[in-house]
Parts: sequence; C-alpha cells; structure tokens
Amino acid sequence: MALQTNMKIVEMLMPPMGESIMECTVLHLLKKVGDKVIADDSILEVATDKVDTEVPCPYDGTIIEWLVKEEDVVPIGSAVARIEVAADLDTNSPDLPKIPSQEILTEESSAAILEKDINEIVGKNHGQLSPVSAQSNEENFYSPLVLSIAREEKISDKELATIAGTGTEHRVTKNDILSYVSSRDNVVAAPAEPAKITSLNGGNEIIEMDRMRKMISHRMIESRKISAHVTSFIETDMTTVVKWRDAVKADYRKRSGDSITYTPILIEAVVKAIKDFPMINISVEGDKIIMKKDINIGMAVALPDGNLIVPVIHRADQYDLAGLARKVNELAKKARENKLKADDVSGGTYTVSNIGAFANLMGTPIIVQPQVAIMAFGAIKKKPAVIETLQGDLIGIRSLMFISHSYDHRVVDGSLGGMFLKKVNDYLENFDSHRTLI
Repeated sequence: MALQTNMKIVEMLMPPMGESIMECTVLHLLKKVGDKVIADDSILEVATDKVDTEVPCPYDGTIIEWLVKEEDVVPIGSAVARIEVAADLDTNSPDLPKIPSQEILTEESSAAILEKDINEIVGKNHGQLSPVSAQSNEENFYSPLVLSIAREEKISDKELATIAGTGTEHRVTKNDILSYVSSRDNVVAAPAEPAKITSLNGGNEIIEMDRMRKMISHRMIESRKISAHVTSFIETDMTTVVKWRDAVKADYRKRSGDSITYTPILIEAVVKAIKDFPMINISVEGDKIIMKKDINIGMAVALPDGNLIVPVIHRADQYDLAGLARKVNELAKKARENKLKADDVSGGTYTVSNIGAFANLMGTPIIVQPQVAIMAFGAIKKKPAVIETLQGDLIGIRSLMFISHSYDHRVVDGSLGGMFLKKVNDYLENFDSHRTLI
C-alpha cells in the first residue's frame, strides 16, 4: 500500500496486562488489514490467566499489517500490528498504554463468541446484520464484541442506545451489555454446555474442552510435575470463632450492608503464621529461592459458570480483620459480576481455598505455581470432643474443622510445613472473642 506524504507507519505494541503478566494469547483479531481505526477502538481480543479482554488501539489510523494471528502467544511489549498514522502524530511516549478494563468471559458468553466467525461479525456486510446494525455512529461507539453480544441477544439499535456505559467516555462494555441482558431477562442465564458429539451407537459422548478448561488442565499437570506435593492435616477447634461470628454478624450486616464470612478470619490466621514462618512465603526459580517481601493471599472463588478463579488480596498483612472482610467481599462480588481486572488475579504468594463451602471435610489442594504452598479449610462440623479442664477431662460438643496444607517438599520440609499448619491452628483456636469489627 502506497504511503501518502503526510502519513507514517508505526508499530503497535502489546500493552501491559497487570502485575507479573508477561504474555497473553490472541483470541480474535477484531479488525482487518485496511480497516480504519480511531484511538481506543478495540482491535484484538486476548486472554491471560482466566482473564479475557479487548485491547484498544492507541492511535487514529489504518491497519496496514497484522504481526500476530489468532492463537499466538504474544509477549507483553512486542509488536502486534503496523498502523498508518498522521505524520505529525506523537508516538514517542515511553509508556505503553495500559488496558483500561480487564474482563472475565463467562463460559456462556465466551462460547457464544468463540463459535462465531469474527469475520461474519465485523465483515463487509455490516448493514445486513439484524436486528443490530454493526455500525457505530458519531454519538455511540460500540466495539465488535459488544455488537456481537447484542446480535446474539436480539437487541435492536434503539435498545442498545439505552444501555448506560461504564467504559471510557461512557462507552458500553461487555459487562454493561451482559448485565443489561441479565436484568432484562430477570434470570441468570445457565452456563453454555460444551459441544457434545454423541456416538452413533448411543454410547459414550465426546466433549471438547473449552479454552479455560484446557488452561486449568495444563496448569494443574504442570504444577504436579514441578512441585513435590506433600499434604499435612490438622483438626482445629473453631468453637470460639463460630460463637464470635454468630454474635457479631447481624450488627456487621446492619452497619456495612454485607456479611462477615469465615474467609477473612482464616486469611488473618494465615497471614499471622506467614509472619512467623516467612519461608512459606517464597517461590522457586531454578536453583534459587525467592523470598517475597509482600504477603499476597490468593483466595479461590467460585464463578457463576462453576469454574474457579483466584483473586488476590495484595499486602494482606496491612489490613485489620475489618479491612480483610471488606476486601474479601469486594473481590468475591467482582468475581461473581465478572469485573475482576488482571491485577486482581496476579501476584499471589500464598493461596487459601475454603472447600468447606462445598461441605467437603478435607482435601489435597494443588499448589498454584510459582508458589510453594496452599491451604484448604474444610467444613465446620459439630462433634463430641474431649475438653481438658483443671478439674479433669470432659466430653462436650465442639465445632471442629479439618485444615489441609499442601506444600512443595523441594523447599518446604515436613517440619516447616507442619509447624506452619500448627501455627494457623493455634491462631484460630486462641481467637479473641472480645474483639470488635470497626
């Protein structure tokens, strides 16, 4: 393509996606060679660890060449496209534009989008799309992803224009339109089922893994190959914690409008134990052990589609119990509403999982790489137990919980793994029943 004298070609770089994220996978190219774009137009969709997002173009111009293709794994900061821009455009800023909004695709929405040929959605026959036209007028700009969802949900142009946008310059984002669809239907849509191929003889079915399931499978197998997993268990008396929570939860909900769950209490005990045993808060790089300065606690959260994601409370040791409660509720809410950003799920140094929410007593959790340990808290059950008193041993009803601690035996010996687990147990059993939530 011949260049005009008042034009020049620049390379667009893959922008930062969040702390510690070094690469991403290209899912869709949302624009074709020759398409004109304006700054902040979404031109490709990429995936990081469980987070999918649209990448905006930083310039006004015309796409001359794509330097990546779908399914490519692209390092952050590498060139992804060549764009023809005005010769006087300043493109020498040392800082890469950062993604303004990282969004998680539910299995339902991703299935609908992935099964569509993006060329059909943003191809030349825009005017023939019904009931939504894929044209964005001067007043309302809609990304190809938003338009494709609108088309699937049979949302007209007029109806689309009524949706309030929370994106840059009040543009409608994927979360905006999905929330609108949910409220319009007044039901939570069920997760889309993966494609099934039934055998001709009516026997077994072949189910194709979706992208997230493939990623989870790869990471779990990778973790088992990397780390020498060992799991220790302890049974913890949670009676004091249970009684304290029962006593304060109504007042806390009245004051904050939210609930006080066991999760912040459990995380607080883990954080205190990490301070006592900092060699749990490490990672391994080759033959080197990296001691982490910050205590960043990941907590497993169930998504509406049944998958799990692990948002991270960064610098968890800087929060008191009330602060941890607010942070836990905030991240859980963002996860349920598919509003987690890439930074929210990166940088963890230790992970906890409350498997008791599924009525499980105990488990053997798999370590989240490159961490070296993970703790799972089981269901709290009332059981008869021996109570030691100055007057002798008694039998009483206590609220007991199993804790499972999986750790990497390459760098965490049984003594350290066991002492750390016992310390978490001690903090929970010696919980101050007179403390208040401010």
